[in-house]
Amino acid sequence: MTETILAAVQAAPVFFDKQASTDKACTLIAEAAAKGANIAAFGETWLPGYPFFIEAPLSDLWWEAAALYLENAVSLEGPEIAQICAAAKTANIDVVIGIAELDPATESSIYASLVFISNDGQVLGRHRKLKPTHHERSIWADGDSKGLAVHQREYGRLSGLNCWEHNIVLPGYSLICQNTQIHIAAWPGREPQTAPSDPVWSRQVLLSRAFASQAAAYVIAPAGLRLDEHVPEHFKALSAYEHTGQSVIIDPRGEIIAGPADGETILLARADLNEVRKAKMACDAAGHYSRPDLFRLTLKDQQVYPPVRLARKTS
Repeated sequence: MTETILAAVQAAPVFFDKQASTDKACTLIAEAAAKGANIAAFGETWLPGYPFFIEAPLSDLWWEAAALYLENAVSLEGPEIAQICAAAKTANIDVVIGIAELDPATESSIYASLVFISNDGQVLGRHRKLKPTHHERSIWADGDSKGLAVHQREYGRLSGLNCWEHNIVLPGYSLICQNTQIHIAAWPGREPQTAPSDPVWSRQVLLSRAFASQAAAYVIAPAGLRLDEHVPEHFKALSAYEHTGQSVIIDPRGEIIAGPADGETILLARADLNEVRKAKMACDAAGHYSRPDLFRLTLKDQQVYPPVRLARKTS
């Protein structure tokens, strides 16, 4: 498949309600497929929503929100992911969705994860955000290297990172070295109080465009949407600002080909691997446009190391 249709899903989840959010995600997946998309991507921790309360001062209400967020975190082996896999299979579409992933061992830690799901309803892999940013560190645990992988699909080689991981540089370069061709840059949504007035120059768009140019890859940059009206009344006092979306889709030369988007929408763009090849011929950052004699990146073994290991009995 040389040409494919990319979709960035920009919509608000149902905050603090993982089942209602899952149901909405499945509806949006079907809508994206009906529009002809081959892959649909959602924003950072879309299921069950970005933890907007982290910027608020600590209070009893803050801790109540944190506990409820943990209660609504999603297990990779749980019914929510199974439901989304079934929706992807029914719609015959690949899905990449950000989730608040519950740690399977302790069930008390959360990762900001991207889950990659095939059009036949299989989980291809997951990527846990390596280092949460600022106040996110009070909610999310550090990720691991297992998810720094590129998935071969019929339409191209697929990868993804969350938000400010595009600022760290090396995680992105590890994916570039694996010849990513279509990349998901998942964001919680634009923060208008800190971003420039023109959304094209916001940090999330600039970093996504930079990655597209460096990787010579298409970038789907789905952004979350959370306006005050989406926050449950009980927790509105914890909402310091809104996330206004501004999803974009970017070509392999770093140019915006769809968006920025406002409101709830499914952003679409056509991708052609010939354009990827043209861009990589000009700049292969892991090949002819690199200096391996001067620089070398080593990616540690892609394993997960549990915090507790049971000692073996010795005779």
